[in-house]
Amino acid sequence: MSNPLFTRIDKCRSCGGASLDMLLDLGVQPPANGLRQSRAEDLPRFPLEICRCPSCATVQLTVTVDPAFLFEHYVWVTGTSSTANEYSRRFCAEVRRRAAEAEPLLVVEVASNDGTFLRPFQEAGARVLGVDPARNIAQAANAAGIETWAEFFNQRTAARIRAQLGAASVAFARNVLPHVPDPLAILKGMADCIREDGLVVVEFHQADAILDELHYDSIYHEHLFFYSLAAMESMVTRAGLYAFDLMRSPISGGSLVLFCSRQPRQPTGVLLDRRQAEIVGGTNTLEKWQAFAQRARRHKDHLKAIVDQSLAAGRRLIGWGASARSSTLLNFCAIDHRHLLAVADRSPYKHGTLTPGTDIRILPPDAALALKPDVVLLLAWNFRSEILAELAQRGFRGQVILPLPGDPSVLSV
Repeated sequence: MSNPLFTRIDKCRSCGGASLDMLLDLGVQPPANGLRQSRAEDLPRFPLEICRCPSCATVQLTVTVDPAFLFEHYVWVTGTSSTANEYSRRFCAEVRRRAAEAEPLLVVEVASNDGTFLRPFQEAGARVLGVDPARNIAQAANAAGIETWAEFFNQRTAARIRAQLGAASVAFARNVLPHVPDPLAILKGMADCIREDGLVVVEFHQADAILDELHYDSIYHEHLFFYSLAAMESMVTRAGLYAFDLMRSPISGGSLVLFCSRQPRQPTGVLLDRRQAEIVGGTNTLEKWQAFAQRARRHKDHLKAIVDQSLAAGRRLIGWGASARSSTLLNFCAIDHRHLLAVADRSPYKHGTLTPGTDIRILPPDAALALKPDVVLLLAWNFRSEILAELAQRGFRGQVILPLPGDPSVLSV
């Protein structure tokens, strides 16, 4: 029987190529943000697999889950991460440095979440507008003074922005394009949204970081694509934009920020060097992705063995960070409520709910530590420094399992 909530692709979403190479099957998993109050609640599950198009080398999911089902009630809140808050100020400074005018007049963010990344622009004097389909998050952003439209961004949205507010100086989308079935339409809308001398900025989890550091936990139903720089630049060009500069981001364990304009600008040395690095590193080759899949399967067995050994030794375990990526890792590695007493997370939207598919209760950090754990499985490993500092500040003494990047390891703290 077909499931109306998802469809399986039979051709490449990017170039339309009809041949797709299967890379990695992570099993049938629930949506990574499918939190429930009770196990009695229905929890849909969908195939979680990645494939590669041999024509354009784009790596992507084999299925598309209904975006309205995934995003209209969202539980990741950007502002709960101190790393994101700190980076938002740097991001604003870097964008302003490259903008045609020192003080952008209107800044638009696609999938703006709680407005954390718009606030520094607002504080610098710009008018800001967020567009985000998650009504619960948009409502909170509006209440906090960040104007936010609760809808999906598209070219119609861009036309309405120009009609009501005028052309934007800057339009940016951070880790958004991998989430949408038609990312080219988003890019075209962003191009339509800005002035002739405006700036389009896109941030995306870099494929070579995923490959080299084994970020298989970044694979979940919200992420339809896993972009290399080459794949992203190809789309940018088709949207009528010109990539001219690049910077690194600390988000997602390693991301790239690509700066684009409507008129040609001389590519920087940083951008040229990154293009060459992908060629040398084989980022876009089938062999590199096949090796990634083999390493992921070995990693699964290794991590599960570490957790099982801790339990056999009588230790009490909790997880830390109920992120979307933690859902993939827990389900793939078969680590569930029988292994972890709880998962600690700062987001009040998640407290009292169960991790998707593995049914571990999510608690505020104080409540999770009150269970007196001996071991913390650092699920939000991409915020390692921030969380280790928080654990030390809260007086935790014991072991911390670092599942990624690369092979799992254990720290004594």
